[in-house]
Amino acid sequence: MLHHLSIDLETYSEAPIAKTGAQRYIQDPSFEILLFAYSLDGQPVQIIDLASGEEVPSWLITALVNPSIIKHAYNAPFEFGCLSKYYGPMYPGQWRCTMFHGLYCGYTAGLEATGRALGLPEDKQKLNTGKALIRYFCVPCKATKTNGGRTRNLPHHDPDKWQLFKEYCCQDVVTEMEIERRLSTFPVPEFVQKQWETDLRINSRGVAVDIPFVDGALQIGEHVKTEMISEAERITSLDNPNSVSQLKDWLNKETGAEIDSLSKDIVKKMLNRDDNSPDVTRMLQIRQELGKTSTKKYDAIKKCVCPDGRVRGLLQFYGANRTGRWAGRLVQVQNLPRTYTDPIELARDLVHDRQEDALRVIYGSVSDTLSQLIRTAFVASPGNVLVDADFSAIEARVISWLAGEQWRLEVFRTHGKIYEASASQMFGVPLELIKKGNPEYALRAKGKVAELALGYQGSNGALINMGALDMGLHEEELPEIVTRWRNANRNIVNLWYAMDDAAVQVISFGGSKSVRGLYLAREYDANQGTYCLTITLPSGRKLFYINPRLGTNKFGGSSIIYDGVDQASKQWKHIETYGGKLTENVVQAIARDCLAEAIERLEAAGFPIVFHVHDEVVIDIKPYADNDTMLKTVCDIMKQPPAWAADMPLNAAGWVGDFFTKD
Repeated sequence: MLHHLSIDLETYSEAPIAKTGAQRYIQDPSFEILLFAYSLDGQPVQIIDLASGEEVPSWLITALVNPSIIKHAYNAPFEFGCLSKYYGPMYPGQWRCTMFHGLYCGYTAGLEATGRALGLPEDKQKLNTGKALIRYFCVPCKATKTNGGRTRNLPHHDPDKWQLFKEYCCQDVVTEMEIERRLSTFPVPEFVQKQWETDLRINSRGVAVDIPFVDGALQIGEHVKTEMISEAERITSLDNPNSVSQLKDWLNKETGAEIDSLSKDIVKKMLNRDDNSPDVTRMLQIRQELGKTSTKKYDAIKKCVCPDGRVRGLLQFYGANRTGRWAGRLVQVQNLPRTYTDPIELARDLVHDRQEDALRVIYGSVSDTLSQLIRTAFVASPGNVLVDADFSAIEARVISWLAGEQWRLEVFRTHGKIYEASASQMFGVPLELIKKGNPEYALRAKGKVAELALGYQGSNGALINMGALDMGLHEEELPEIVTRWRNANRNIVNLWYAMDDAAVQVISFGGSKSVRGLYLAREYDANQGTYCLTITLPSGRKLFYINPRLGTNKFGGSSIIYDGVDQASKQWKHIETYGGKLTENVVQAIARDCLAEAIERLEAAGFPIVFHVHDEVVIDIKPYADNDTMLKTVCDIMKQPPAWAADMPLNAAGWVGDFFTKD
């Protein structure tokens, strides 16, 4: 018989967890567990005051590794990491994360935010008091005459606050158990739970960092920034030329323009003006250089690297509510610049040796070079190599498979040139003519932008957002591109409308509706007294849309509305959707499931993954005698379709090297 142990910890560390991440926070020498609150099988919460000298009973320590006792916590990887440091190795398969369960069911992250979304009673004053107690006991304090010059608050410094803090810790266990109870209508499938466990292992494994390289980049970057600000001060006489408001006012005065912001696009457009003075041009160039995020990224790596030279916790499992995709954390590996620097090895050597002048002479912009090299800070462990493998055009393959668009599937089963093939279908030009050197090759750009922009019911605006005008296309020709692409992909277009119709039908009348192997249903959550729109994917995983209903959109037409996390504001709010957007959700979710299954197969085959980015895995392993054979083995595992999509034409390619890069 299984038992359930719900846990909440309060801890102290001098490392600022928001910047360093949980693993660096836990591995800091100052780390300690202050309070250990728990409930076994729903019994009244007990608390152990470790900070005051109480000890954890031996039965509880044994319970932490007992397979018949399932451990529950909100954001369980944190408790898992803390207790692993105190009591030795833990086993991911014995843990359940209530935060992940909430994310799976369409809710948000954060104990308080999830409680609000689920309708749990909230006392804002108590919440604010709890946060104040965490600031008081869990982080260093500033030494003052009033506090006797101490840098940390201990229980005896304010016994009343400490007693209140213990009550809050206990209440967190109560809240976690209530959230788990309310989510129990929709349990996490066992195979998705296994993926969470694998993710916990990967995040705990971490990736090695080239610390001397990072130090060199930080030193060079800081010197370049100081020089540019000094130059900007001479040009503008501003107190702080790096201030957006000050520089904006200066540029408006110098150019007579009405500049609302200094975004990258606006600075780029202003640089293309013919009437700029030399000072204005130089200031815009400096603004571009200062806008590079390279130093910030290197600084982020430096802050979160653990004592053994590895960064951990780069990925958030189920970080994207709507699809279940992973999200980046800390360094944000999913949002790093591409690497065009060549030769890249020389550039890295120059950064190692702090050769700023040589970098400038050989590569031009030092800031841009540092920005491109940020990926290469992640390296193989000593004696190992990195193996990188990336799904090829995964979303285009998935939507073709899901919609049954046969001509596209044939492309992916053969030559794979989807941009050329799309242009051929759209304009009735033989595929063999769309190649470099032929006038028909100009059609490839139209095929490419159409493929990138139009798969999810996008139109002219989507083409513009995808850079159609920057590719040399004219706005008046965009409607024709939309029409031609849709005519060439009738099954995909039909999928949009079928998804919309099915969603409207089940929201209005209940029941379920099948669309191309997807099952849309209106399901009742008895614990919450609310309905969910669910979409069951071919893998068996579900997507959840809370409290679905029909409303009116900004154009006056019918709209599907549900409650969820807004991707931009990260706030819980009413969200509109439609057939094309639902199609995007399920396509990205299926692509995510393909990646998740590939990760499981690679791990089982002895290829330890250190992190992954979108549809790309990075493995840290001892080299084979023949690295080409090793890469082929990895790519073959990636290309293996899941059992639930045996006819999906997947493909993957990659490289073997000493450091992470992307061309």
